[in-house]
Amino acid sequence: MGKKLFLLDGMALVYRAHFALVARPIFTSKGVNTSALYGFTQTLLEIIKNQQPTHFAVAFDTAAPTARHVEFPEYKAQREEMPEDLSKALPHVRRMVEAFNIPLIICDGYEADDLIGTLVRKAEKEGFVSYMVTPDKDFGQLVDQNTFLYKPSRMGEGIEILGLPEILQKWGVQRPEQVIDVLGLWGDVSDNIPGVPGIGEKTAAKLIAQYGSVENLLAHTAELKGKLKENLEAHREQALLSKRLATINCEAPCSVTLEGLEVKKCNEEALKNLFVEFEFNSIGRRLFGDDYKAGRGFDETTAQPQSAKKASAARDNQVTEEFALFSETEEPNQAEEAPIASNLKTINDVAHDYRLITDGEGRSKLIKQLAGLKTFCFDTETTSLDTKEARLIGLAFAFEKQKGFYVAVPADPEEAREILQEFRAVFENEQIQKVGHNLKYDLAVLKWHGVGVHGKLFDTMLAHSLIEPEMRHGMDYMSEVYLGYSPISITKLIGDEKSKQLNMADVPVAKVAEYAAEDADVTWQLWEKLEPLLKEKGQERVFYEVEAPLIPVLTAMEYEGIKVDASALAEFSTQLSKEMANHEQTIYRLAGQEFNLNSPRQLGEILFDKLKISENAKKTKTGQYATNEQTLMDLAADHEIVQRLLDYRGATKLKSTYADALPGTIWKPTGRVHTTFNQAVTTTGRLNSQNPNLQNIPIRTEQGKEIRKAFVPRNEDYVLLSADYSQIELRIIAALSHEQGMLEDFGRKLDIHTATAARVYGVPLDQVTPEMRRKAKMVNYGIAYGISAFGLAQRLRIPRKEAATIIEQYFAQYPGIAKYMRDTIDFAKQHGYVETVTGRRRYMRDIRSANAAVRGGAERNAINAPIQGTAADMIKIAMINIHGELTKRKLKSRMLLQVHDELVFDVHQTEENEVRQIVEEKMRTAIQLEVPIEVEIGSGKTWLEAH
Repeated sequence: MGKKLFLLDGMALVYRAHFALVARPIFTSKGVNTSALYGFTQTLLEIIKNQQPTHFAVAFDTAAPTARHVEFPEYKAQREEMPEDLSKALPHVRRMVEAFNIPLIICDGYEADDLIGTLVRKAEKEGFVSYMVTPDKDFGQLVDQNTFLYKPSRMGEGIEILGLPEILQKWGVQRPEQVIDVLGLWGDVSDNIPGVPGIGEKTAAKLIAQYGSVENLLAHTAELKGKLKENLEAHREQALLSKRLATINCEAPCSVTLEGLEVKKCNEEALKNLFVEFEFNSIGRRLFGDDYKAGRGFDETTAQPQSAKKASAARDNQVTEEFALFSETEEPNQAEEAPIASNLKTINDVAHDYRLITDGEGRSKLIKQLAGLKTFCFDTETTSLDTKEARLIGLAFAFEKQKGFYVAVPADPEEAREILQEFRAVFENEQIQKVGHNLKYDLAVLKWHGVGVHGKLFDTMLAHSLIEPEMRHGMDYMSEVYLGYSPISITKLIGDEKSKQLNMADVPVAKVAEYAAEDADVTWQLWEKLEPLLKEKGQERVFYEVEAPLIPVLTAMEYEGIKVDASALAEFSTQLSKEMANHEQTIYRLAGQEFNLNSPRQLGEILFDKLKISENAKKTKTGQYATNEQTLMDLAADHEIVQRLLDYRGATKLKSTYADALPGTIWKPTGRVHTTFNQAVTTTGRLNSQNPNLQNIPIRTEQGKEIRKAFVPRNEDYVLLSADYSQIELRIIAALSHEQGMLEDFGRKLDIHTATAARVYGVPLDQVTPEMRRKAKMVNYGIAYGISAFGLAQRLRIPRKEAATIIEQYFAQYPGIAKYMRDTIDFAKQHGYVETVTGRRRYMRDIRSANAAVRGGAERNAINAPIQGTAADMIKIAMINIHGELTKRKLKSRMLLQVHDELVFDVHQTEENEVRQIVEEKMRTAIQLEVPIEVEIGSGKTWLEAH
């Protein structure tokens, strides 16, 4: 293999990793944000495994000023303060690089760009193939036959390697060094390189293609006309300065030799300790198998280094084969400071008593024990993740630490039923609390097998989602964090996704018993840890009054499912195909040619190069024209072809996502669709549904509404009933803010958007125009999301000044809302969280950030979270109370779906009036607020008719 050099632009990659996960950051159990470190580590592993470099280095900037700063003090001066979490991550990133034994290159007065440029030029002369690993477009100037730009994968997009042909095409130049000339004219906002006013990327590329360089262009400005000539002549020196600033210095006084960058063996011990410290346990196990837990750690009680035991059982014996760097290495210097970490124990390190029960006598003895308890933990072992189809192969129980029981259930259906019948009394005993992890799955499995689970429930997954809403809630992860214990991996029993997985029924029963009993034992221990934490974090009310009682309600809804008319969907699919064909032909006619409508590149070229529908066309990071939905919506009002494209896309999505896909989700034994509801997915507390996702069925367009026509009652004796909270988030805003004006408008049962428009524009209610109401509606809903004048102007397509005036008037008329926003942000800054009426918390870790963009995002979330979260809690409480009342009265009617602020029921026609009264009363009174709650209820032979 030839010499293969990889040079990483450290700071750019760290920034990229941090912001790639900014919406769903990764935190350790101690609240440390590890997004940047995790993403950067994954990039290192990706390169090591897939690219197999022979030479490797990471270059970093330093705080010292460079020649660029000396010549142009404003260079990069506009950049926001580094987010605190990112700043705290940098020392750990360097520790990670050192643990991998990768050279770290810095040089005061020179940026990482310069160091990388200097090294790749040296490498060219010595026959290397070099890869510059960075998302920074400026590096295109260095690409040649043996030097490539390597963009790591992000959000599942895959890596992108740009060679000479790609760079020349992307920039529209003849030579890579002309990238500098394009930047000299265009400038670079991210680095505050000014460029020449009025010249964008496209114009810059054309000028350099024609004149070859900035210098030659400036020598021939007499050939130009108008504003372009005027700007170039007026900003001659600025253009030359910008070119100098954009030029990467390939002669930095870098003392590093290429020989010194040769790949070395990593420091395994240091890596293991870092992975444990930052809870990268899945990476650790993948690389080291059982040896992962052997890393030298710190005993947090004595703060003294300790040696961990070696695990005796093999977990993933072949994991190190993929990583050539991972082999024997020297023992680390015992004198150096060890990171704070804890050693993960496994089943081989802990004394335990796990018993397999296969006979009636053993079951009888266990049942007698369970019946005398106040609380026990249980877990089901099955053949499938689909609760409808899963065959129960065993039941695991725990009620003492490090003890567990596994009851094997035979494959014979009759024998299985008899065994479940034996356990029915303890499962249905109202006096015994049941503990489990993701209990809804276990309740659903038992329900499909004809057994109910009653009594108080404690789900460790849901408890943890309230205690640490932004952390992971998997049992294995929680066990490692809270118990310092790594459970048996499911892949140990059945294999991983890459191999041919076994069915759980095919695994020897003794192994399943050990695995299942351990799960129950671990969950029992987690219950002991989490129960006091609920009180400590103030989450008892929301857990015991909202989340835990909702588990059996959702189980019942999933079990019921909803009937879907497959023939109606097939008919609609045919109709959509015809509409798509019509849109397609119209688009071709307007474009003057046929092209691939689903190709962003071809579409961009048609819209912006051929039809020139916008002078300021946006581009993606890959250099293509942006043709996403928001971009097209901004242009739709002015160009018929754009509206046709949106219509085509809308019909295509409806057809593929719903009309064609929904029939495949109908379960043949029931003829119904059984979605799965998730309680621990969203940070706001909103429910999420999957397989299929019924939360995203579009209802704003006439076409979208057609999908709801296919949802029908179970038979002719039933109707579908829909109950929807009316403007619930606005009512909650009014209540939380105690805004008297809005409370008064709701109290008078006025149309709130008309009332708002009348106040904002200072006109009587009967003089509010549809346009005024539209703008007021946008402000009403936008306020909850911290909408700015710029955002409002974009959405309403109005001047920014007008948008600012509307917002100013809004707050003048509703001062209570402005005060609520200020007070909520102040509360978040003081306490680090905000909470709903029930006490559900959302932590705002960035609320005090010095970075304005990061802080602004946290402030918007702080304002919105109590509103959305209270709405989520309200409908959950309503669901619990409605289900309880329907059950208590032994009605035939059933609750089927929850979609945002709407509930859908199968109602027996003889019970409709009774059910309407129950639903309205329970929804209105779910949470008492200082505002009237209204519920809109309808019924019909389809969901559309009922809504």
